[in-house]
Amino acid sequence: MIRVLYLLVMLMMFATPAFAERIVCASTTSTQNSGLFDHVLPVFTKKTGIDVHVIAVGTGAALEMARRGDADVVFVHARDLELQGVKEGFFINRHDVMYNDFVIVGPAESGDNFKGLSGASEVLKEIAAHKSPFVSRGDNSGTHRKEMSLWKEADISPKGNGWYLEVGQGMAKTLRIANEKKAYSMTDRGTWLALKDKDLKDMRIVFQGDPLMFNQYGAMAVNPEKHPHVKVKEAMEFIDWLVSKEGQSAIGGFTDAKGNRLFTPNAK
Repeated sequence: MIRVLYLLVMLMMFATPAFAERIVCASTTSTQNSGLFDHVLPVFTKKTGIDVHVIAVGTGAALEMARRGDADVVFVHARDLELQGVKEGFFINRHDVMYNDFVIVGPAESGDNFKGLSGASEVLKEIAAHKSPFVSRGDNSGTHRKEMSLWKEADISPKGNGWYLEVGQGMAKTLRIANEKKAYSMTDRGTWLALKDKDLKDMRIVFQGDPLMFNQYGAMAVNPEKHPHVKVKEAMEFIDWLVSKEGQSAIGGFTDAKGNRLFTPNAK
């Protein structure tokens, strides 16, 4: 009987992965909604034994969470805010990791409404002029900040207009709401590719290709001088892996069912 119990205990030990450490990664909803973390984190954990617990919120909320010391590492897409946080001493070891771009999406019946327009700001001017419904994340995320910068470029203040809806949700939920309301929205390409054939069959890309819609993602560790309890060693190991040949290959190998790459690795 004792021998049987011993064997059962040994089997449980080998069947259950033992993690050397668990770190908290504050990240944006686009990396989560796209499925990127499900693809790359098992590779990292298998190599290092470090479990990465992701809390996916808007980039603004992720940065605030990390500033409070409630995360060990940050993986977001608002380069100006990231560099500001480094300058202020909240973050260290920031690296570019990957990029994609933003696209404007809308009802499938939109047709060629924006054909011939060369910039996203021109598209937004047309949407505003026709009072076409537009759904915004409205959550101070990286996507929302980029959207607001494009409205500013168009010299339009959309808030308060009946056709403009701020939902305060992540990217996936925002797109589903836009789909239901037959409205326009702006999204990162990765989330769009991950969801378009599942939940967004009544939508299409109506505009893309503006250089202003470039979308850079970066990772950085929380500074232990600000928060001594953070697991900086493991956070550094995660960042080093993301920008390594193996990590970059894992990111570049993440595609949708049709083979479209959702993020392009660009660590230097």
